Amino acid sequence: MSEVDSTVETFNPWSVVNLVFHHLAEQGLHPVLGETGDPAEAASALLTALGIASAPDHAGPAAAPVQDMLAELRKQMMPGIE
Repeated sequence: MSEVDSTVETFNPWSVVNLVFHHLAEQGLHPVLGETGDPAEAASALLTALGIASAPDHAGPAAAPVQDMLAELRKQMMPGIE
């Protein structure tokens, strides 16, 4: 099992991908991810492009400040969805 570098900020990759896709859809775009199979590789590439490292499943929930930042991003990007 590999150790997670505690200096790298991590997010649930699907939360970030979901946020990006909702934002793109609100702009009238029609994003597609993984149309030829498993979307994990494409999602990972998207996160890497954004400078975000995904954490292993066993990493547990993000730290409280990260949770707060994600909540604020969701509020800004997806108003009305709680």
